[in-house]
Amino acid sequence: MSEFAHTTVLLHEAVDALMVKPDGIYIDGTYGRGGHTALLLSRLSPAGRLLALDRDPQAVACANAQHGSDSRFSIVQANFSAMHAVAQQRDLLGRVDGILLDIGVSSPQLDDASRGFSFMQDGPLDMRMNPQAGISAAEWINRAPVDELATVFRDYGEERHAKRIANAIGKARVELPFTRTLQLAEVVAAANPAWEKHKHPATRVFQAIRIFINDELGELQRALQDGIAVLAAGGRMAVIAFHSLEDRIVKQFFREQSRGRELPRHIPVTGKPEGQTLKLVGKAIRASEAEVASNPRARSAVLRVAEKLPVGVAA
Repeated sequence: MSEFAHTTVLLHEAVDALMVKPDGIYIDGTYGRGGHTALLLSRLSPAGRLLALDRDPQAVACANAQHGSDSRFSIVQANFSAMHAVAQQRDLLGRVDGILLDIGVSSPQLDDASRGFSFMQDGPLDMRMNPQAGISAAEWINRAPVDELATVFRDYGEERHAKRIANAIGKARVELPFTRTLQLAEVVAAANPAWEKHKHPATRVFQAIRIFINDELGELQRALQDGIAVLAAGGRMAVIAFHSLEDRIVKQFFREQSRGRELPRHIPVTGKPEGQTLKLVGKAIRASEAEVASNPRARSAVLRVAEKLPVGVAA
């Protein structure tokens, strides 16, 4: 198991919102270090089942060590966007009572310098959630066109000085290719003309690279869409997002699916919107002041919950 601690964010809020049937079938699409899974299992009856997914082999090893002897539990090493395929293989399509997605990077991934996510500790410039698949951050940084670097920094990191930082990286890599996290962080910091108060100048760039390398927003969009087919009628989807790009995707998807297709205006057609698949459950939930005080990484977390409607039923 990992030596790095992880404090689960919005633990009880997420499980309380998700848990509708003690004997139901649930999916934890982002196992991490198992905080949500452990609480879900504590509330499941002997007839309940919990399937977890995680692309990180360290998380899978942790899951097997923690819950491998529990017959109600199983885990698959896979991206959460593979949820539909995994559910189909296990004859679970349309039968799952709850799906939980805790989006983003986990504390052990951030804190372990060897994973290459941190701009505070030196380590190999990797950033892959699954180190066995895809290209590393170093490979991309050293070969991507400068314009592509700038686009990623701007679109995924919301970095105002994206072009300037990208140009600095392009010049630096000619003399010495990037291989280490602090090597990159130093170049970014030197090129950033406006350091935000209480924020490291490389924060947004490292966030952008991580999101891009792991296709995090694409993963989220695919998982949300596939979740509808995986859920049973009355089943719930609970998603915890940690920054505005993720939360915007979740908010818009839930809103669109709860509204359905609006009928054309100004023509003689009457009736309610069609194609509604979800109804919203409560309002967005944020971490309490007490939770943020004990775990600062919870300060940006937002939990949204939606419930699958039976076919033909409007919200």
